Amino acid sequence: MRPDSVRLAARVPGWLLTAAAVTGCLLVLGAGVYALIRVLVVIAPVVLAVVAALLLSALLGPLTRLLQTLRLPAWLASLLTVLLLLLVLLGSLVLIGVRVVSQFGDLRRQLTAGAGRVHELLVSGPLHLDAQQITELTNAAERALRSAIPGPAAAVSAAEILTASVLTLLLLFFMLRDGPTAWQRATTLVPPSRRARVTAAAAAGWRSVTLYVRGIVVIASVDAIGIGIALIVLRVPLALALILLTFIAAFVPIVGATVAGVIAVAVAFVTRGPTTALLVLAAVLLVQQTEGHLLHPLVMRRAVRLHPVVTLLAIGVGTLLAGIAGAVVAVPTCAFVYHAVTGYRAAALAESAPPEPPDDTAE
Repeated sequence: MRPDSVRLAARVPGWLLTAAAVTGCLLVLGAGVYALIRVLVVIAPVVLAVVAALLLSALLGPLTRLLQTLRLPAWLASLLTVLLLLLVLLGSLVLIGVRVVSQFGDLRRQLTAGAGRVHELLVSGPLHLDAQQITELTNAAERALRSAIPGPAAAVSAAEILTASVLTLLLLFFMLRDGPTAWQRATTLVPPSRRARVTAAAAAGWRSVTLYVRGIVVIASVDAIGIGIALIVLRVPLALALILLTFIAAFVPIVGATVAGVIAVAVAFVTRGPTTALLVLAAVLLVQQTEGHLLHPLVMRRAVRLHPVVTLLAIGVGTLLAGIAGAVVAVPTCAFVYHAVTGYRAAALAESAPPEPPDDTAE
């Protein structure tokens, strides 16, 4: 090193050198994360298929193990689990499709009448809009609806969706059949000195994901049943479709249930009028208050243990990166990372703790 450089380094405060080194490391890590995200966006259908298969295996794993206790081979138990899932999904879609087709005539008339009521409310109501303003408002709503699905999921074609669905089912089958064996083989790549810690970290993270998926299914079912009863009693059209939408939307914590409730109220207002819409709104608020103050703390506390601010930030980042799919996987990803780090640290502390002295009082 040149003497001038030595004298210059001697005059630079140590804290500034440390800050520069930390900043450089963060920039390198940020560039690496950005490059990884760009690669994941390019192969988004495959990534989503892998994530969906992991979440489904966490949910359906107990069913597969139950079938194996009945002395079924692992491949047969996994195949029956996948077929049962496929039957439930296709049955729900077929049932909803049949109902929509059978109600299409009445639904078209109700939507036409509802659109007339909305137009009259906008013109003669407190807003006093003219035809041009209504057209601009409609166009803005359409643009907002298109932009509500940002990220790679917005440009996915029907062929890619079909391919990703088939890949998800195949991956789910192999994960259910070979999951424990595959993990044991993967741990052989870890140095023996770190193997116990990595195993403990992965087990803690996977346990949190499993509890999260089961808990969110319970919450989604309660939301769908509660709001669905109100929709059916009030004879709101597309009740089954709205029930399915409520169930799916509940997989996005905090935000999803609100969006599904707004859609249900809007459909009730357009098709049945303001009185029915107010009754649906009351049912939605009752169900969501029950979920937020009773079910969510009771069911999800053990699984996630994340502050609501962290949950909201995770959903926001996931939505910006991958749209609705990112919002769905953001919270379980954060839960896995948090519990995996906690499990790793707990295993490291257990290994470094001195052995307890023998208990002389037992003699």
